[in-house]
This record gives sequence, structure tokens and C-alpha cells, in this order.
Amino acid sequence: MRLVLTDDLELVRNTYIEVIDNTPLIYQHARWEYGKHPTDGLIREHISRGEMYLLKDGEEVAGMVVVAMNQREDYSDIKWGVALADDEVATVHMLCIRPSYRGRRLGTKILEEVEDLACGAGKKAIRLDVLQTNLPAKKMYEQAGYIRRGEASLAVDLNGVLDFYYYEKVIVEKDG
Repeated sequence: MRLVLTDDLELVRNTYIEVIDNTPLIYQHARWEYGKHPTDGLIREHISRGEMYLLKDGEEVAGMVVVAMNQREDYSDIKWGVALADDEVATVHMLCIRPSYRGRRLGTKILEEVEDLACGAGKKAIRLDVLQTNLPAKKMYEQAGYIRRGEASLAVDLNGVLDFYYYEKVIVEKDG
């Protein structure tokens, strides 16, 4: 996995558009519509903060993820398993796998890479939110050791009020 560079904007945009256009249940899984969410501006923000990563297969992009080395304010209302300050937590956003790479457990591979990044940054937990209707993602997170800690309804962009589950994985530094 590698950090996305400023020059990668078109590659990232095209990958999200491919994922959106080739996911039959995108409205149920992510409510993504390029230009509304995600947008070029949002992607530029994540790139400029050093939060966006590509999972590569040779020269091809297999998947992408945003890893923020803190948590958003709206996460403070959840009853987490471990009480931590916002800067002790990494959060996962916008994880996707290109359609031609699905079924290879690459989402789990990305989560393993995220855990390595978070450990390297001294974080004590990884947290994320997922639409309650996104059954494949919920299954993947739970199989990867994430524990559902709460739920909330949030007004999101132009999508209205959506219901989310919040997941957490407490991590420890890996030796060597």
C-alpha cells in the first residue's frame, strides 16, 4: 500500500467512478455518487493531509482507503470499548476495492495495512463507521476483529439522514 500523491487525483477519481458504476447495490452499500460524495475537493483534502492510500497490484490499483490519524467529533457520542483521546485513534473512511479485484479478501488486506500504519503512528485503536445496510462490509469488519460499539443516525451531505454502525478494533504495537 502506498500514499496517494497529488498527481494521482485523476487515478483516484477514475477508480471511485469505476467502483460506483460497477457496484449494483452502491446505494445500499455506500450511497456514493461521484461529485456529491466523494468529490474532487474531498479527495484533494485527504491527499493534502497524507490520509489517502492505494493498494497496488503491480501497476494496477486494486483498492483505496482513507486513514485519518484522529477521530471526528461525531465519534465522541459512541460508547467505545476503550476511552481514548481523539488523537490516540486512527479512523478508516472510503475503503473500496475495484470490481475486478473483489472476492480476493483485499479489504482484509487493506485493514491489515491500516493496522500497521496506526501502530506505527502510536495509535491505540482503529475506528470506523459503516451504513447499517452495508452487509458485506459489516461482515468483513467483524471477521477482521472489529467490534460493533454503537449506532447513530446522521445527516450526511445531500443523502439525508442515514443510519450507521460504529466499529472499533483496539490495537497494540507490534514487535520489530
